[in-house]
Amino acid sequence: MGKHGKHLVWDWNGTLLDDIGAVIGATNAAFTELGLETITLERYRELYTVPVPKFYERIMGRLPTDEEWTVMDGAFHRHYWQRAESCGLTAGAAELLAARQESGLTQSLLSLAPHAALIPLVRRYGIAERFVRMDGRVDASTDGKSGHMVRHLAALGVQAERVVVIGDAADDAVAAAHVGARAVLYTGGSHSRASLSRVGVPVVDSLEEAVAVAEELV
Repeated sequence: MGKHGKHLVWDWNGTLLDDIGAVIGATNAAFTELGLETITLERYRELYTVPVPKFYERIMGRLPTDEEWTVMDGAFHRHYWQRAESCGLTAGAAELLAARQESGLTQSLLSLAPHAALIPLVRRYGIAERFVRMDGRVDASTDGKSGHMVRHLAALGVQAERVVVIGDAADDAVAAAHVGARAVLYTGGSHSRASLSRVGVPVVDSLEEAVAVAEELV
């Protein structure tokens, strides 16, 4: 795939979409409903993890029950989607995607956001045509991205050793390693630089730098 065979798999929330403000707002609105203390951005970035129930365990001191999780997840998404449409793309994202496509290189989108909500939103930003494939979550599981990455690459028909995953969460690097791909992690989303640095892959502060590093990795 692509002129040089190199393929990027982009994450959406916190990577291409600059939605960390919406995430914090929705998290705190949901926490207030649930009787939990609100959280700062810095604290969120230190504690956030996938699967997300583990994040709530770090907040509550125990894993939520299945019933509690259903309420928590519903509350977060209700508040998040009220805010999501006011979010913009991350600085430089549209230009980087266009330049890569125009150079004959390929890229795809893989997100844990619900597929039915993700695709219309990406199209609204006018960048859907930049991707050879877009996949969101199609089930209700709380698993991370690893299994989805397997299916995503299989559908693309691309070899993992030609792939670099660009995301904002440790789970993006875990998913990349799971299939034998490389990863670059961006600090503008859900994790602090310190927590990302513990993962053992390159960590960058802009998407432009992420693409430049990805070019060197494969």
